[in-house]
Amino acid sequence: MNQGRQRYSQTILEVNLDKGTVERCSVPAEDVRKFLGGRGVAAALLAREVAGPTDPFEPAAPLIFSMGTLSGTHAPMSGRSNITFVSPATGLYCKANVGGHFGIQCALNGIDQIVLRGRSDKPVYLWIDGEHVQLRDAGALWGCTVRTTTETLEATHGPGVNVACIGPAGENLVRFAAVMSSHYNAAARGGGGAVMGGKGVKAIVVAEPRGSIAPVVAEGFHQARLEVRDALYADTMADSYYNYGTAASVEMMNELGTLPSYNFQKGGIEEIEELTSQYWNKAGLLKGRIGCASCIYSCHRFIRIDEGPYAGAFSAGPEYETVTALGTGTGIASIGALQRANELCNDLGMDTISAGGVIQWAMETFERGALPDEYSEGVDLSFGSEQAVTELPQRIALREGKLGDLLADGVRMAADSIGGESWKWAVHTRGMEQSRVETRGALGYALAFAMNPRGPDHLHTECLAEFGMTPEMRKLIKEIAGDERYARSDIPDKRAEIVRWHEDIYAVSDALGLCAFVTTAAYGATPGRCARLFSSMTGIDMDAETIMAAGRRIVTLERLINLRLGWREDPSSYAPWRLMNERQESLPIENPILDLKRMQRMVREYYALHGWAQDTGVPLPETLKRLELAEFGENGGGAQCSTDIT
Repeated sequence: MNQGRQRYSQTILEVNLDKGTVERCSVPAEDVRKFLGGRGVAAALLAREVAGPTDPFEPAAPLIFSMGTLSGTHAPMSGRSNITFVSPATGLYCKANVGGHFGIQCALNGIDQIVLRGRSDKPVYLWIDGEHVQLRDAGALWGCTVRTTTETLEATHGPGVNVACIGPAGENLVRFAAVMSSHYNAAARGGGGAVMGGKGVKAIVVAEPRGSIAPVVAEGFHQARLEVRDALYADTMADSYYNYGTAASVEMMNELGTLPSYNFQKGGIEEIEELTSQYWNKAGLLKGRIGCASCIYSCHRFIRIDEGPYAGAFSAGPEYETVTALGTGTGIASIGALQRANELCNDLGMDTISAGGVIQWAMETFERGALPDEYSEGVDLSFGSEQAVTELPQRIALREGKLGDLLADGVRMAADSIGGESWKWAVHTRGMEQSRVETRGALGYALAFAMNPRGPDHLHTECLAEFGMTPEMRKLIKEIAGDERYARSDIPDKRAEIVRWHEDIYAVSDALGLCAFVTTAAYGATPGRCARLFSSMTGIDMDAETIMAAGRRIVTLERLINLRLGWREDPSSYAPWRLMNERQESLPIENPILDLKRMQRMVREYYALHGWAQDTGVPLPETLKRLELAEFGENGGGAQCSTDIT
């Protein structure tokens, strides 16, 4: 079945959990042209349903799984998928991206979008086997960890299946619970796992791939994918990703004073060696490296601790963000403690960035004497406490005790509950804990985080090129900004142009199902090559300019969704209070603080580039017309999908 399926026609699986029914319908062809697929089509689906502020846990709030338009093909670094929802952490739009093999297997089973609505009155999982789709009882799996759930479902349905599931954190509505795929791949940010748990869905299980996906223009697609592959192999960063993964720069950033530590109070820690991927290789801790489906870099590490108090701790990673969230951010210098905490978060189904963020906040609140005694519950909450880092993940996931329950709602709600001045060191904006980028020394990232619809996070607008570390990065900055001299991160000039370009290409990457490394960290998948891949796959004409315009359309649509959900322009939420009011003196720059006037200047320039109102950030009517988004204006809406193809 699905032999030679073509992607200009895309399929939605509509799952009604209240009724226990499943239907198929088609994505409007015009949506594929305008929004490319994946994240873009999901944003259109969500926009047609969200009319105002929405409780993320209300049954009608949809949870949308989206496969990229290139997923299931031979395009290098393709196969990623998105999960789109209203975030329990922020109350705003959120998309979380995940690798592994889930997206490919859905695509090869004929599914491009899965929309979960309603709430099951008992735990269920969704079984997809080509045309056969069924909701099955998951009562025996409720309460199980990610590993146990995945292994049990693989044993039930066969080793070729792929499982996307939640752990206990999702079941207990932890506001930063993740959806986990292929054991270790996480759609982590924003709490999609909690939304899934609130719907009573434990897992989605997809049968082994069948059939194929045929490009409309086979030779053109083949040539474009070879160009991307060869350019990625030639990129300066290729060897580093393979040999050391995302943690390759930990030691260097620590030396530069730019490694977030002690809840963003410092720029590094003294004993850094064990937290570097170079050390893991040298010490024999690296047991394997693997790539997601269609990956040619294999950046994932697999680390196992063989001796000491954490012997046996094993998991994928830790990634750079986990090193800084659960390691340097908490004052931990032990790879054993870090890997045990990483393992727990993965197995319990939690975002390591937010888990580390809430633990750091608890440590600082404790050390400042602002945490009431009854919250400690026998845990040493001092910075550097391995006990805290290795015990609190389980307490949070299970909402165990006063402290676990407090932290499970994230730092914004925890600080509101504790009161006093604890909000000043709650490093978040709009309810999402900031990913571990020292934005006081990276103004492009600072602007990107301020404008990110889901919160202060790098996985929406990864503008790594502003650091100018490689020839490819400096070349790209010259193309965007007109001069290589803008390839430095501590100046506000041209940040708006740099951020907007990276937003657009990131939206394209997510819509096509490409790993963002190929467009925003290595640069083989240029806008022109992305356009040729899309055009030859779908038969829809696209060039570099029009595909970037499609990315901009997606970004603007996400802003419209947030406006409906209650987002309003608020300079105080551009960045966490600490980063806008406390200097980080170890940064090797002249003004190591996020100055409000500088931020406002960059935001105004950004709004002007987008065609959004300068004072409100609302897209102007002429902008909506130009981007073909008029239907999503003030009260825009529409049908959920077009033709019933059941």
